[in-house]
Amino acid sequence: MRISKRFVDRAKPALRRYQKAFESAKSRDVNESDTRVIISDFVAEVLGFDKYSEVTTELAVKSTFCDLAIKFKGKLKFLIECKSAGTNLKDNHLRQATDYAANEGVEWVLLTNGPEWHVHRMRFEQPIRTDEVFVLDLLNPENKTADVLERLYLISREGTIATAIDEYWEQKEATSRYVVAQLLLSASTISMLRRDLRRMFHGVKITEEELGNLLSSEVIKREALEGDRAAEAVKILKRYARRQAKAALPTPPVAICVPSA
Repeated sequence: MRISKRFVDRAKPALRRYQKAFESAKSRDVNESDTRVIISDFVAEVLGFDKYSEVTTELAVKSTFCDLAIKFKGKLKFLIECKSAGTNLKDNHLRQATDYAANEGVEWVLLTNGPEWHVHRMRFEQPIRTDEVFVLDLLNPENKTADVLERLYLISREGTIATAIDEYWEQKEATSRYVVAQLLLSASTISMLRRDLRRMFHGVKITEEELGNLLSSEVIKREALEGDRAAEAVKILKRYARRQAKAALPTPPVAICVPSA
């Protein structure tokens, strides 16, 4: 990933100062309000968002408030739920933040206590849920500075201009084991595998149904075919098939082959 030089020149020297600030806040177990002040400064000085025009504090969402919100070109880009520096981030903290995002139609939710940043993307489905995109611990000594900057760039102002977080998400989505597993079970892939097997083994007799059963029962790991992520992967391939059909491309659309039990 190419990172903006402007971002690196600003963020790299500032990062160490904030690592010390977060480390001190965590050791002193400062309260949530004081932690939020440091996070707000971090968003401005490290991530590069204008503190007065792009960072909003306590955004009103129905009857409650979101701690911080980042606006880009007048539209909400990130909602940030802040906890105290000593708080262990948990699922119930994320649920509150996603409620905010669902009400505002914001795709990106950041949950942080300062040292840790959990980045999630919303899925506006029923029920509404999120996918964890990455987790970054600024105080983990095993994390190299270059790797930390690469992750922070994704949620920086420069990264937002370059749509870096969206491209990163698309890349991660495309290479997920769930999507690859469903693509392996598509009718076009099974047909190609059957053809190649027949060529390699001189006309060996195997049906597409048998090959699909073999893939799903003995080749592909079961966890890649079950659960919400697998169901979403099926939807992704179906959406692709619809787009392909609508565009009237010469290649046949991908169809999902569901092997018999």
